[in-house]
Amino acid sequence: MSKRNTQANKAAARERLRAERERQAKKDKSRKQLVVAGSVVAALAVIGGISYGVMQLNKPGAWEAAADAKNVTAPKNTSGKDGTTVVVGKPGAKKTLELYEDSRCPVCATFEQGVGETVSKDVAAGKYKVQYVGASFIDNTDNGEGSKNALSALGAALDVSPEAFMEYKAALYSAKFHPEESDDKFAKDSYLIEVADSVDALKGNKDFQKNVEDGTYDAWAMKMSKTFDNSGVQGTPTLKMDDKKITAEGSENAPMTADEFTKAIDKALKA
Repeated sequence: MSKRNTQANKAAARERLRAERERQAKKDKSRKQLVVAGSVVAALAVIGGISYGVMQLNKPGAWEAAADAKNVTAPKNTSGKDGTTVVVGKPGAKKTLELYEDSRCPVCATFEQGVGETVSKDVAAGKYKVQYVGASFIDNTDNGEGSKNALSALGAALDVSPEAFMEYKAALYSAKFHPEESDDKFAKDSYLIEVADSVDALKGNKDFQKNVEDGTYDAWAMKMSKTFDNSGVQGTPTLKMDDKKITAEGSENAPMTADEFTKAIDKALKA
């Protein structure tokens, strides 16, 4: 082989080597760009995910949104700001019994089962009127919804008539339907409608059922609950007349039997 051919071969080999290095360099550069781009996309995805998560955390739930609602649909048969004044009874009755209750409260259930019928008879006879103030504080202790949802359903019953409201309230507290405090059964619209089917005016009532399922009175229920929170009342059931608590004789608690209640209410009516 001549010296010239040897040099040419070496030159060609060097050129091939240079070209190969350039191709490899371009390949490495492209790979690096892809890696960087992928990292940027991944980072953006993480940031986006975090932003979405934060947005979701900051997004109010249905009940929080109802509490903040500017426009409140109040049931019929109410008065006052946002319809939170609920008074049932004959206009001629001179005095008003204020009744503070939470639908999930087991002591309220005991009170209603023992005294509720007497209250209804007294109101029908015009002995006094009843002003109902609903609470939802039990929901706050276990992140439940039953107190609020039942209060909204009571609004739907009140929209039908004061009598339907009173009968539905009695049914919710009845031994047949009232759940254990730890059982958030009233959170289910279907159960509230099932209870309502025991009340003649509400049984199969499509308007009532729609209002329960649509949450028509959710915002009203939250305003009512706030009225309770601002009342200074610490527990349920609480009974007041002329701004004075009505309690069983020798006790600081509400009367739990019809006899205890009648003695206490008659005393209050004479005051």
